[in-house]
Amino acid sequence: MSCVFCRIARGEAPAHVVWQDDLFLAFLDVQPINPGHLLLIPREHVDYLFDLDDALYGPLFARAKELAEPLRRATGCGRVGVAVEGYGVPHAHIHLVPINGRLELDPNRAAFREESEQAEMAARIREALASTS
Repeated sequence: MSCVFCRIARGEAPAHVVWQDDLFLAFLDVQPINPGHLLLIPREHVDYLFDLDDALYGPLFARAKELAEPLRRATGCGRVGVAVEGYGVPHAHIHLVPINGRLELDPNRAAFREESEQAEMAARIREALASTS
């Protein structure tokens, strides 16, 4: 399968994974809107979010909620914005974006970050997640 998110979920493509379980995976976006921008995906390949089975749809949003507070703490942001548009990669996913103002959740602000910056951010998020367990 050529889906990059499926390859990440199988461990065949690199990603800064910060959290995972049997159903879902959260990792840093390679072109974050703001540092700490996460993508939360179901492991199962489903192209369109609203085509997810109810057994995955509700739990996906529950996981987004569980990730938001540790992400806020790790980044020091005021809020975590949520975006779903589904055109960048044809695999259902939710964007969790640290924001401090109402105009920050703009995909036109996305930019590549240095690998070292991404690795450091992933470690901070993992640490914040570990402290909530």
